[in-house]
Amino acid sequence: MSEPVIEVRNVTRIYALGDVQMRALDGANLTIQRGEFVSIMGSSGSGKSTLMNILGCLDRPTSGTYVFEGVDTAQLPEPALGRIRSERIGFVFQSFNLLARTSALENVALPLFYASSGPARRTERFARAREALRFVGLAQRERNSPGQLSGGQQQRVAIARALISGPAILLADEPTGNLDTRTSHEIMEMLRSLNRD
Repeated sequence: MSEPVIEVRNVTRIYALGDVQMRALDGANLTIQRGEFVSIMGSSGSGKSTLMNILGCLDRPTSGTYVFEGVDTAQLPEPALGRIRSERIGFVFQSFNLLARTSALENVALPLFYASSGPARRTERFARAREALRFVGLAQRERNSPGQLSGGQQQRVAIARALISGPAILLADEPTGNLDTRTSHEIMEMLRSLNRD
């Protein structure tokens, strides 16, 4: 069996709120193999977002280990974690996080401006962004700003942006929470088809 993409071992995350310590995670364990489609479910306040932040290298555990593609992230300095975030992890958020006065094309191309291994030329970045928008069925909407798109279209732009750098893993934090039922099913089917490909 190949090496897991993600290996979380006995991870704890404690936040200090004044004199009180809040234990958001308590001994979490998780292994995800390449190609797996995994849902993390639980009630509000159960630590799902905390775990997602750790998996996305946005936060570090208080104790335990998080190994991403064979590398113990606890040993990495912030610039190395930033490279992992920009080049190896794609993020899709419930609130889309698109820049309001920026076109769909520019929103999708944005991660390539910051990736050290991304294309240096603007024309190549936009060519890749156009291909990503075509992949999610929005080739005709590249000039539209987020305000000119439906919620489902905005989420498709967010998915295209998450895929633009060819990440090893796609993390989606409640990607359908702001969408109607029909659009939610479409977005989930898109994510499942990405996993099958």
